[in-house]
Amino acid sequence: MYQPKSIYVKVALDAIIHYLKKGNIRELEKKEVPEELTKESSCFVSIHKIDGSLRGCIGTVEPHRENLYKEIINNAVSAATRDPRFEPLSENELEDIEISVDVLSKPVTIKSFEELDPKHFGLIVRDRMFGNSALLLPDIKAINTVEEQIRNIKLKAGIYKDNNEGLEFLKFTSERFH
Repeated sequence: MYQPKSIYVKVALDAIIHYLKKGNIRELEKKEVPEELTKESSCFVSIHKIDGSLRGCIGTVEPHRENLYKEIINNAVSAATRDPRFEPLSENELEDIEISVDVLSKPVTIKSFEELDPKHFGLIVRDRMFGNSALLLPDIKAINTVEEQIRNIKLKAGIYKDNNEGLEFLKFTSERFH
């Protein structure tokens, strides 16, 4: 089974296992919170198959829970069971997955695409007219240029126009844990 290298990923894996076996996370949410997870913060939990392909990814841009511990637990279960792109993870898949947790900084609006670097900054796009939005984490293997990052995030948000009129772009950093 996958061996987490950080407390962040250990909490995520424990939450997924617990949920798959018991169908809830109530017991976990009552546990004592590790010191490094007491702050309020947003995060994304990504699940990949051993071959590197995505198996689930869910997160929050703004924190929804009182601490990072609960944020990770809820996002881990959602990534494993509620990502609309995939069937829910099953117990027998636990041997063939890897998990990462990205803890996000507060997003800031960019004034120019020159501020971006897809290896360092994640990106959020919001269509002010239609309400579509999407988020891409930083340092995605298949995205190497700002142009690729912008094209991919617009596609993810369902924005199919060539210009960026009416769109708001925000950048953020993340600290990734394995």
